[in-house]
Amino acid sequence: MFAPRMLGSSVRAATFAAVPSGPTGPLFDHATTALAKHRAQIAHDDVVGLADFSPASRAARLHLVDLKRRQVTSYLVAHGRGSDPTHTGFLHRFSNEPGSNCTSEGAYRTADYYSGAHGHSMRVEGLEATNSNAMSRAIVVHGAWYVSDDMIKQHGMLGRSEGCFAVAEEDLPTVLDTLGPGRLLVAGKFA
Repeated sequence: MFAPRMLGSSVRAATFAAVPSGPTGPLFDHATTALAKHRAQIAHDDVVGLADFSPASRAARLHLVDLKRRQVTSYLVAHGRGSDPTHTGFLHRFSNEPGSNCTSEGAYRTADYYSGAHGHSMRVEGLEATNSNAMSRAIVVHGAWYVSDDMIKQHGMLGRSEGCFAVAEEDLPTVLDTLGPGRLLVAGKFA
């Protein structure tokens, strides 16, 4: 397991704010609705991850919603190259197909930590027909060099994954520790 740490230079990538409920707290509302739908499959109900792929990749769009403290911390996250084949910085389509290199829409249960090609990572299990191939496609949460403020400064957008939830390498320990196994992660366009 990873120890929590303070975020370094990635101030733009991570934001922290209290989130009210109701119409002014759409992330809180999305998290509680998704958790209610999938509660029987989720061991821990304190934090829900929401990957909102509505905005461009230069925005912090992986939101870790702490339902107990009513706070949200947000991070940069890449989408799959197949979801944005012309590399515009916007996710254009979701797919669950093997070999698509797309991001898959839907609810996931976070699974075990492991070390692989991208170092420390965390597997995710798809809970819906739209992401049922997540394990066989090796869709995971991992750190990546192409997710950084420097990439945004140089290119105006992040690089793309092969469908994984790729976050900044310096944010990975905090993301993995906060989200951890047995929690809900939902990918979609919420705006």
